[in-house]
Amino acid sequence: KIGDRSPWASVKAVARRRAPPDIPASVMDSWAKLVPEICDEPHHECGFALLRLLKPLEYYEEKYGTSFFGLNRMYLMMEKQRNRGQDGCGVATVKLDVPPGTKYINCEKSIDKDPIKDVFERVQRMGAEKLNRAPGDALIPGAEGSKSRVDPGWVKENVPFAGEIVLSHVRYGTDSDNSVDRCHPMLRESNWLTRSLLLAGNFNITNNEDLFSSLVQIGQHPRELSDTVTLLEKIGHFVDKE
Repeated sequence: KIGDRSPWASVKAVARRRAPPDIPASVMDSWAKLVPEICDEPHHECGFALLRLLKPLEYYEEKYGTSFFGLNRMYLMMEKQRNRGQDGCGVATVKLDVPPGTKYINCEKSIDKDPIKDVFERVQRMGAEKLNRAPGDALIPGAEGSKSRVDPGWVKENVPFAGEIVLSHVRYGTDSDNSVDRCHPMLRESNWLTRSLLLAGNFNITNNEDLFSSLVQIGQHPRELSDTVTLLEKIGHFVDKE
């Protein structure tokens, strides 16, 4: 019955089901706190969220009538985190296993007075415009009396933000000017699939100038002296070396 149990009680109940068989009851609370992923309920941590769809887009089209299920869920999670930051919002999606020549990362940001609403409405318009121009051979006839729908396979390859991975962030600026460039996620693109990076987080790096100098010393020319860009390029350097 709704209201009989607190969210923490639900987490502990899931923890008991998934805990190692030999874990003492006396440490169950610590186990649940140290392993937050044991709970199936979607939750957020400090202004950003990452969502990974475990089934192909066709599944969500069949069950929910949309190939943008992940994006819709992310919008709800960002609205839930509105109190975490009102300066800006960004959202990015990644499409998995698409053929070469297909744009597989999409990213959009906003510093509008209502950035969450603005960025997700713009993303929705982009998708709707592309869907409305779908060619005839991409349409799947509906059942008798129902409208035809666009093939999810075509949607994935041709419609922006129709991806299996969604990353979003709300910004609360602390030590820099508020601009779209400061909003997360930050993107570092590469022609090598495994070397493209998206980064979102809430942090201030105290040794940022040292990290920046280390990048310059190895021959890089970072585009700006910001902690997020510096960290992104530092990670990217080691990814490139791999």
